[in-house]
Amino acid sequence: MSEADEYDFNRGPALRAIAMPADTNPNGDIFGGWLLSQMDLAGGMVAVRRSQGRVATVGIEAMTFHKPVFVGDEVSCFATVERVGRTSIRVRVETWVRRERKQSEPIKVTEGVFTYVAIDADRKPREVPPE
Repeated sequence: MSEADEYDFNRGPALRAIAMPADTNPNGDIFGGWLLSQMDLAGGMVAVRRSQGRVATVGIEAMTFHKPVFVGDEVSCFATVERVGRTSIRVRVETWVRRERKQSEPIKVTEGVFTYVAIDADRKPREVPPE
């Protein structure tokens, strides 16, 4: 049995990264756009798996920034499919950090709902296959 057989890809974060100095805004905090892009990547990965193919981001709603992210924070994005339509997938993404990886208690820093549309090779909407 391989490691992949033992690992459940539906558990754990969809994406994990370390916030770096190049990702800061002029105030020295992590730029919100960087965090948003990490969340979009995480949600998109989940949508790709569910749609069994390519997707495009078409909307972001209910985005809330609860706390800042700092250089050195371990950033983890958790993504859950909320709804599947004919061609669209709605994914809730929550982002949590561990401060400089020293703190054991994770802190929820942001959350949002992303909508993706399944697309074909010509970038036209396609149906999401049944589960």
